[in-house]
Amino acid sequence: MGKPRLSVSVFQKHGVWELRLATVKVLLHYHAGRRLAAEFAELSTDGISLSATPEGDEEALLAKLPETVALLHVLEPVTAERMNAAPRLTLIQKLGVGVNTIDLDAARERGIAVANMPGANATAVAEMTLGLLLAVLRKIPTLDRTTREGTGWFRPPDPDQLGEVAGKTVGLVGYGDIAKHFGTIVEAMGARVIHHRRGPGPDSLPLDDLLATADIVSIHLPLTDETRDLLNAGRLQEMKRGAILLNTGRGGIVDEEALATLLQSGHLGGAGLDVFASEPVATDSPLLTLENVVVTPHVAWLTGDTLIRCVRLGVDNCRRMAAGEQIANRIV
Repeated sequence: MGKPRLSVSVFQKHGVWELRLATVKVLLHYHAGRRLAAEFAELSTDGISLSATPEGDEEALLAKLPETVALLHVLEPVTAERMNAAPRLTLIQKLGVGVNTIDLDAARERGIAVANMPGANATAVAEMTLGLLLAVLRKIPTLDRTTREGTGWFRPPDPDQLGEVAGKTVGLVGYGDIAKHFGTIVEAMGARVIHHRRGPGPDSLPLDDLLATADIVSIHLPLTDETRDLLNAGRLQEMKRGAILLNTGRGGIVDEEALATLLQSGHLGGAGLDVFASEPVATDSPLLTLENVVVTPHVAWLTGDTLIRCVRLGVDNCRRMAAGEQIANRIV
């Protein structure tokens, strides 16, 4: 794990000298609601002290980093500069799977362990992917707006523009826990499910074959050098006319300019996007102007239950680290 950052103090009590491990300060860099704040009290035991600073509050983060031994990381990048501001940092624990927001080379250089937690948010992301799909197929955001405006009753949508999951072919790009869970859901709704995975596996289709076949393409991949721009302009053009693209993986996998062009032209029927190449997505992005696009701010993973489950898993890894045990799902 590199040089140790956990300090030991010597105490004397009733004439007996004792060695005590210093408290492991664990920092959640995310917004903590009331349920999670109550959880902190239960988790802050046995030498673990847990606190939180919200993303976006740089001053609060910089005030906490010098004493932080373990950082529970969500989305705001963990840069080399932030690691330098945390001289005691021993573990960066990603609450989720993708670690593209962590400078892994800088962590290696500093002897900081990095771990993730595959599958911890699979239920939440799979359900949100379904929500995006239904919102696109049934034009829920548009109908919500027109109903509130009082015009929805008199301007019903073209029924030819409304679809169902049943009878569709859903193509999963990536076949990890989230993709499998989402596939099970839509299969139960009457869809046919096909998939493409990066490594060898039974029934995996070549990506180009999947794109040409699927009515709905759902991306479930991390962002790596291999997957960046995987769905470029050429591959997006290969998709069936009228097909829907869902992305709850990472934005950099898709050529967003080409996607906007194909959505505007009608070659693609719609898109449900929780992630973007640059986040927050620019307010002048052409994707935000299209009626056939439904967007959310990278929160597919986020529910109260998921966040609490992830924090518990992260703190468990902190206890492993403090005890000198092997860290679960270590990457660096």
